[in-house]
Amino acid sequence: MSAGREHDAGARPERPDAATNEIVVTSWAELQERLYEGSWREALRRFRPGIAFRGMGCAAAHLGTGLSRLGDEPERLESHLLRNFRKYAHRQSVPHDSVWNWLAVAQHYGLPTRLLDWTHSPFVALHFATENLDLYDRDGAVWCVDYLQTNQHLPAPLQEVLHEEGSDVFTAEMLSAAAASLEAFDGLAAEEFVVFLEPPSLDQRIVNQFALFSLLSSPRMSLQAWLARHPETFHRIRIPGALKWEIRDKLDQANITERVLFPGLDGLSRWLRRYYTPRLSGR
Repeated sequence: MSAGREHDAGARPERPDAATNEIVVTSWAELQERLYEGSWREALRRFRPGIAFRGMGCAAAHLGTGLSRLGDEPERLESHLLRNFRKYAHRQSVPHDSVWNWLAVAQHYGLPTRLLDWTHSPFVALHFATENLDLYDRDGAVWCVDYLQTNQHLPAPLQEVLHEEGSDVFTAEMLSAAAASLEAFDGLAAEEFVVFLEPPSLDQRIVNQFALFSLLSSPRMSLQAWLARHPETFHRIRIPGALKWEIRDKLDQANITERVLFPGLDGLSRWLRRYYTPRLSGR
């Protein structure tokens, strides 16, 4: 039984709720339709969606950053964390000595930052929504944020950089052209905004996960609250817990596994442990 409504393959699909922009899917086929819905871009005449995906095993979980979970003084903690990370890390850890590269590297290796992990791949997002077998009694979710829409809320200097580069997301070098420091970045506008940043290809894990980060304009900012104020920028697909087994098995068949997404013996071990865990009665 799901923590949300019970899976019913014959039920009519729910439309997005006006308050939450949430869609509840009832089958694998409908899930694929929803993930790729609206991906046609007429200007390019290609299926090229400007969507960042984030899969979560528990739909009730908040879109909180690692930094936001540390306490009530994120500005002070952020400066201490980054200063000490840069001090103790090897200089060759980053391709260029910029705050944006250091921030991406820090997030990649688990330091609490104002960044949040996303992916360009809906299947990678589905992996993270179904990787934890202990959460199969709860509904999961895939957040889908349209960064073509979030870009409309960026301050002028950042919009100019995107226009000059002909890009929809930022690199560390592009961000450096508009702001050389976090303080300068935070001061670009009085209103809160969110940037989507592609990290440098530090290792095969980032490449295989088709990784993307959201970067908030303040360490105190809540991305979930910002999205609620701008409902045109996102929707969320709710995955009933009873549908997770089918999704997981089909992802495994498509080779979307820990072995691929976390190259190395640790990823191999995680994949084998999950793959050979039996489905018990009642699960």
